[in-house]
Amino acid sequence: MKILGIIPARYASTRFQGKPLVIIEGKSMIRRVYEQSLKCASLSKVVVATESEVISHHVMKFGGNVMLTGDHHRSGTERCQEVVEKLAAVGETYDYVINIQGDEPFIEPDQISQLACCFNDSRVRLATLIKKITLPEDLTNPNVVKAVVDHQGAALLFSRSAIPFTRGIEQNEWLSVNTYYKHIGIYGYHSRTLGEIVKLPPCRMELAESLEQLRWLWYGYRINTQITEYEGIAIDTPDDLLKITNRNGTFL
Repeated sequence: MKILGIIPARYASTRFQGKPLVIIEGKSMIRRVYEQSLKCASLSKVVVATESEVISHHVMKFGGNVMLTGDHHRSGTERCQEVVEKLAAVGETYDYVINIQGDEPFIEPDQISQLACCFNDSRVRLATLIKKITLPEDLTNPNVVKAVVDHQGAALLFSRSAIPFTRGIEQNEWLSVNTYYKHIGIYGYHSRTLGEIVKLPPCRMELAESLEQLRWLWYGYRINTQITEYEGIAIDTPDDLLKITNRNGTFL
């Protein structure tokens, strides 16, 4: 089983332009993600996918694999598909693809391996990770995406709201009577399935919640989940750097 790890790294981020190049404890964020991903023995190859020549040159400079992609992509999923197509054009094919978040500089290689293990079951076509919610404030935070799963771990729904609504109980007590999960945004795809889902038109639920994975559920795709105990620190804004350092960061 050949698994390709792809790290989408977009320079033109609305909330934090150029963030893949921010320096964190002596290394760029994209280099940290790349080096952590290389530690995952489940991956046959790791590639950074970017629309930026600046990021591309930086990755090549530290010896990483990188591929320039178009600047029209609406998501990391679409960027991953372009990489798969370009590699296939030169005879390099993979059974599965793992989309690794480019803004988690300390991602655990074991998390990537855990997701890769989902594909030991040949029936699995899409997979992602979830983590049990332990903080009441996460239930009311729309930036914390919640996942609802069935008894076999297949995703039923993703939402920015807390589901299920626990009737007759104060919301700050919900965690004591129900189990809630947050979505950890690393995805795995069967290569053929990846090619299918990028062609799907957006759906109403996806547009309402601004959650791409709802499109896949809407059109009948099963998303398997695995529960992880680890949650990395995602860097979405300059202020997020204060979670891991006492500085707002410098750039290359």
